[in-house]
Amino acid sequence: MPEKLIRITRRLVRELEPLRFSDPIACVYNPLVYARRAHEQYIRRFARRGVESVLLGINGGPFGMAQTGVPFGEVHHVRDWLGIEEKIDKPPLEHPKRPIEGFDCARSEVSGARLWSWARETFGKPERFFRQFYVVNFCPLIFMEESGRNLTPDRCPAEVRGKLFEICTRALRDTVEYLGPRRVIGVGNFAEGRARECFEGLPVEIGKVLHPSPRSPAANRGWAEAARRDLERCGVKLPA
Repeated sequence: MPEKLIRITRRLVRELEPLRFSDPIACVYNPLVYARRAHEQYIRRFARRGVESVLLGINGGPFGMAQTGVPFGEVHHVRDWLGIEEKIDKPPLEHPKRPIEGFDCARSEVSGARLWSWARETFGKPERFFRQFYVVNFCPLIFMEESGRNLTPDRCPAEVRGKLFEICTRALRDTVEYLGPRRVIGVGNFAEGRARECFEGLPVEIGKVLHPSPRSPAANRGWAEAARRDLERCGVKLPA
């Protein structure tokens, strides 16, 4: 039963709660709190021990996990393919340019749409995908500038970044220890780097797949095909 993963997640929430962030961060969302029901449904439905590969993201996006509580959680795919739709609450402080609308959010998270579209087209059913993969993020928090622009965890102020990374690393290690995958595959350079540091000296293979961000020219030229090539280079066998 994946209840251990839920306990790891709830401990992560407790450990992150005291952290305070300063400029350039104006607002922080933690979907593990206000979207807890959806996130825990994701764990209960799809986490399984002995999965072959973990796909590791960085942190959530404003129109993905911020709205649904699911990593790379573009609304349409979470609701219509993964079959998850829960009531989403509001964070204590809501950025006026990044409102939390939950499953009523009409904007699409491009990175999430690309990842889950590829999964659907490759595997057909989510159960087939999750027999081989599980998707997690290194950091659950979503950081925004005053303008609403999304920031990645590495851009957190130095005085809090070390503690943030320490807490997230502990949770990631415990998650991977529970899942027991053969490999952890970073989605993008930052995630690959975190995976290599987290699992140095441990019997886990580390790889990388191109990040599906629309800011990546390579991803915009055909992310699904590039991702398949990257995964095959990592030793992953995919359906024809």
